[in-house]
Amino acid sequence: MARAYNFNAGPAALPLEVLKRAQEEMVDYRGIGMSVMEISHRSKEFEAINDEAQSLLRELLNIPKGYKVMFLQGGASTQFAMVPMNLLSSGKTAAFVHTGSWAEKAYKEAKLFGDPVLAASSETNQFTSIPALSEIHIPDNAAYLHITSNETIGGIQYGTFPQTGNVPLIADMSSDIVSRPIDVSQFSLIYAGAQKNLGPSGVTLVIARDSLLQNSPKSVPTMLRYDTHVENNSLYNTPPAYSVYMVKLVLEWIKEKGGLQAIEQMNKEKTSLIYNTIDQSNGFYRGVAAREDRSLMNITFRMADENLEKVFIKESEALGFVGLKGHRSVGGLRASTYNSVPHESCSALQQFMVDFQRRNG
Repeated sequence: MARAYNFNAGPAALPLEVLKRAQEEMVDYRGIGMSVMEISHRSKEFEAINDEAQSLLRELLNIPKGYKVMFLQGGASTQFAMVPMNLLSSGKTAAFVHTGSWAEKAYKEAKLFGDPVLAASSETNQFTSIPALSEIHIPDNAAYLHITSNETIGGIQYGTFPQTGNVPLIADMSSDIVSRPIDVSQFSLIYAGAQKNLGPSGVTLVIARDSLLQNSPKSVPTMLRYDTHVENNSLYNTPPAYSVYMVKLVLEWIKEKGGLQAIEQMNKEKTSLIYNTIDQSNGFYRGVAAREDRSLMNITFRMADENLEKVFIKESEALGFVGLKGHRSVGGLRASTYNSVPHESCSALQQFMVDFQRRNG
């Protein structure tokens, strides 16, 4: 069966090599006569999977000592609440950089636990850019500054992260984690749903500085306390075992490809095919995001005629392209080009775009 050109925003494409490996081990994992979906999370086999996945993350992201790695559940949406529940203490405020839909969701959730403030916002330009770092104003009583490193709907991404001094920097990296090298030591807490770059949906990665995890209010429910999961190596309750296993396979694939520097170069090469097509179309295609803040994960673009966009979608789907319709809140077109989207898919999209313009321009 031919593979689709999968540009879904999430759950997203997985490496074919990983899917084949999982297929081989689906019924019998390493000769134990059971699938990973069947084994106990207390078994030595799963504990090894859990530990190996954490070790690979530490290696690939160069996570320094003094940080914990957790595999949790509930997606980034649960982290929107867990972060303020655990870290927003009395007399403090939470500061947010508002860059679009996902940053807004985190900000609104924090309002349930305190009085957060906007340190900066790009709302005035319809979230088509990242606020300049000089525009970010952090209150003196800020418990932390929260950013969303990549906005999937607007297609904008931080190139450089803010320096926050003694104020902890917290980032939702759900859509660009392990897509490029980052300095983890610049952050106090990073969280990411797996379903973009790390693996299938069902597991959420949290990387947190030890010192940040020691003073959760006693009123926070057990399952929503970071220290609960740290103390139990993410095994306090039954984890999403198969999703963690798939994350391990994806991390092994990234390592085999040469690590995050190689992955970043691959992402730049394949997305440049599409961005160049947009820029060289003489206005037939129009990029939504400001050029300096364009995402390597989500390419957003429009045409002058909305009806022509509908034709574009219809024709692309007939040729095996999936997921090119923009988010329902903004419309337009979007190609999500996460790590696992192969160069061949981006090349095929480029060729389709050129041909579509030739026939309709």
